Amino acid sequence: MAANINPIFPLTPKIGWGTIATANTAKDGTGTVVSIFTAGADGARVDRVRIWYTGTCVATVLRIFINNGSTNATATNNSLIQEITVPAATLSEVAAQSGINVLLDMAIPAGYVINCTIGTTVAAALVVTAEGGDY
Repeated sequence: MAANINPIFPLTPKIGWGTIATANTAKDGTGTVVSIFTAGADGARVDRVRIWYTGTCVATVLRIFINNGSTNATATNNSLIQEITVPAATLSEVAAQSGINVLLDMAIPAGYVINCTIGTTVAAALVVTAEGGDY
């Protein structure tokens, strides 16, 4: 059986992001989502996701889905890969915000998409950034 015995590394660094403020309580990746990363023609590696507040927010949950590149309106095209509790935060001009880092450390096939939703509408948006690279 032939196997790739040589490690591969991303060729082109890639960062994608989106802002999200409106709740989507679907747990299957359907409904309104924010796409934050799309793999290139040779696939991609997604290292982590960072979450930052843009202002004062109530607590919510951020859900990260992987989508096979087809419509997210079909539940079987999506898979929930991570849920993160995002605590309430009060914007301050004298104290740093506590961003949240989520390790994904995964390779994804060409055209696959990383989508996000939140469980509770927040007054100020969350900025969700994915870091990785295309092969």
